[in-house]
Amino acid sequence: MKSLIEEWKYVAGSKFLLAIFIGPLIAALFFGLMFSKNQISKSPVVVIDEDHSSYSRQLISKINASQYMKVTNVFANRMDPETLLANEQAVAVIMLPNQLELLKQQGKSSNIGILMDNTMPSGLMGIRTAIQEIITTENMTLSMTRLGQSGMDAETAKGLISPLSLGQRMLFNPTTSYVGFMVLGFVNIIVLMITTSAAGSIAPRLRKEGKLFANGNSPAQFWIRSVPYAVLSTFSLLLSYGLLKQVGNMRFEAEPYLFIIPLLVYSFALSLMGMLIGYSAKDVSKVSSRTSIVLYPSFLATGIQLTPLAFPTFFQVTAWALPMNWLNRLIRGMAFRNGALTAYSMEMGALLIIIGVTSLFIGLLVFREARQARSFVDQRVDSVGLPVSS
Repeated sequence: MKSLIEEWKYVAGSKFLLAIFIGPLIAALFFGLMFSKNQISKSPVVVIDEDHSSYSRQLISKINASQYMKVTNVFANRMDPETLLANEQAVAVIMLPNQLELLKQQGKSSNIGILMDNTMPSGLMGIRTAIQEIITTENMTLSMTRLGQSGMDAETAKGLISPLSLGQRMLFNPTTSYVGFMVLGFVNIIVLMITTSAAGSIAPRLRKEGKLFANGNSPAQFWIRSVPYAVLSTFSLLLSYGLLKQVGNMRFEAEPYLFIIPLLVYSFALSLMGMLIGYSAKDVSKVSSRTSIVLYPSFLATGIQLTPLAFPTFFQVTAWALPMNWLNRLIRGMAFRNGALTAYSMEMGALLIIIGVTSLFIGLLVFREARQARSFVDQRVDSVGLPVSS
C-alpha cells in the first residue's frame, strides 16, 4: 500500500497526469473535427461524350445524380485520360462511345469505358457500385421496353430479364467514416505511447533514486505501482471516446459503465507491459525508444488502418501478444456492434493472460535483481571482514 501511495503522489506531481488527458483529448478533438465529414459520397469524375446525343446526355445526368459521383466536366472529343487525371481534379474518366444512341435504337450492344485512378483507392469509394447499378438499370429498362413492345406484360418481362434481385445493407459503419477506425486508432496509439513510457520509467526512476527495494523486494510492490497509470489511462480513453462521439459522430453503442471494465483490464495489461519493457533500462531516457517494440506493431497489425485479415497468418498470430489487438476487437464488438460483455470472453481472457505473463516476467526480474543486490552486499561484508567472537 505504501508503494501505491508513493506512486500516486509522484503521478500527481508529474507531467503524466496532464499528458494522459490533454494528448488524447486534443487528438480526438482535432482529428474528430477533421474527419467528421470525411464520407466520400461524391467522387469527382470526367465524362468524354463522343456521341453528342440526347441519350448520352441522359446517361450523363444519371451519372451526376448518383450519390457516389459528381460530373465535374464533359468533353466532346477523345482526350488522353492520363492528362485528365494528372491534376487530381477527377478520380475517374467515363467514355461514352460514338453512335451510342444509334446502336441502342438498333438493339445492338455498346461498350462504355471507365478508367479509374487507383493511386488513392479511397477516392474511388462507391464508383464501381454506382456505375454497375446505372448500367444494370439501363439494360433492364431497354430490355423490358422491347419485350413490352412484343406484347409481354411488365411482371413477366422483369422475371425473364432479372429473376433474382440483390438487396444489400452496410452495417455498423454505413458511411465508411474514418472516425471509427483511423481517428480512433490515433487516439489509442497516443494513449499507448504515453502510458507505456510512463509505466516503463518506474523501475529506472526508483533504481536511480535508490528506492527500488525500499519497500521490500516483493514483485507486488511493483505491480501495484501500475494502478495509477492504468486508472488514469482508462478514464482518458473513455473521455476521448465520448469526445469523438460528440464532435466526430462516432458510433458508440455500449454503455460507458459497462465498457469501462474492458478498458480497465486493457490499461492494466498496457501498463504492466510498459513496466516490463522498461524495467532493465539503465536510464529513464532510454525507455521511450524501447516502447517502439509495442508501438509500431500495434499501429500496423492490430486493425487501425487495415483489417488484420489482410495480413498473413504469422502476423495475425504475432499480434495476439499486443494488448491493443484485443482492445480494437472489443471496440468493434461492444462499442460498434453493441455486443454483450459476456460475448467477448476470449478477448478479455487474452488480456488477462497478457497481465499474468507480464507479471510473471516482472517478478522474475525483481527476484533476480534482489538476489544480485544481496549477493553484492554479502561480498562487501566479506571483503571488509567480520569481528571474530571469542
